[in-house]
Amino acid sequence: MILRYTFTPPNNTRMDHLCGPMDSNIRTIEAALQVTIAHRFEQFKIDGPKVRAQQALEVLQALYEIAQRPIEPETVQLMLASDTALSTTPDGGMALSTRRADLRARTTNQGTYLENIATHDITFGIGPAGTGKTYLAVACAVDALERSTVQRIVLTRPAVEAGERLGFLPGDLSQKVDPYLRPLYDALYELMGFERVQKAFERQQIEIAPLAFMRGRTLNHAFVILDEAQNTTPEQMKMFLTRIGFGAKAVITGDVSQIDLPRTQLSGLIDAERVLKRVKGIAITRLTSADVVRHPLVARIVDAYDKQRSPDLAAVETIESIAPSARPSRARSRNAS
Repeated sequence: MILRYTFTPPNNTRMDHLCGPMDSNIRTIEAALQVTIAHRFEQFKIDGPKVRAQQALEVLQALYEIAQRPIEPETVQLMLASDTALSTTPDGGMALSTRRADLRARTTNQGTYLENIATHDITFGIGPAGTGKTYLAVACAVDALERSTVQRIVLTRPAVEAGERLGFLPGDLSQKVDPYLRPLYDALYELMGFERVQKAFERQQIEIAPLAFMRGRTLNHAFVILDEAQNTTPEQMKMFLTRIGFGAKAVITGDVSQIDLPRTQLSGLIDAERVLKRVKGIAITRLTSADVVRHPLVARIVDAYDKQRSPDLAAVETIESIAPSARPSRARSRNAS
């Protein structure tokens, strides 16, 4: 199908920003949607399957609306990932009070995730890398702190390395835990600014609390984020969830496809999803590769690993099911000898 569209009234500055340097934005749209886009001044011709050609046109129209200034490559990729214009939000326009004025849900599932955080005391965000689980949780925490609905933000995660052994880490407790909490720090710096984050630490409005040291505490009037929860044990997860006090809100994020625990150890996140799925006041949001808002390749990588893992798991289950009957018992072996 070939779509023809003319931007009116024509604006050369907007056109330059829309197309990007050397038409880089146009090439990004072509590669992502598998269409061909030709243009001459304000006239565009889009050639491709009907649905994709229409989607490409909608993306071009949305980009033109925000093209008063140069458009960053990340903005184009986010728009393509979300299948929606950046000027609208899937959940009806939920606004968060942070340093980033353009912060909003990019997909329907992200909108549901934000709504669940706003309306539930405990929310689970489960999904693959790049879906905004941690970033949106931190944004909600910053928003709650800015609105004074909580008195502090508490950040925690299990100290489990991703398949490596880092050995002894020098420094005090905070310095030892810092490497594990770096994604949370990065989100805080972007949403609040470096100086404000430092002052918040000095005033104890933001606290780093290693999961191992949470036992015995009661967290009142706090926004608590447990990141990388797939690496907790069921005992750790129960201990964490029972720390929640009055006026507190907790968000637990994790990716069950990236568990770094020993193979024989059950993940506390998987166990909690099974045990708590019908408990009133707890929301569980499942995010998928369709919600990835990083580079488009990330979504394809997630899908590829998911497809590869499914047959492997089926093969393992088959082997385990036939293994007991296939292996002779020790008693039978001794009798045979």
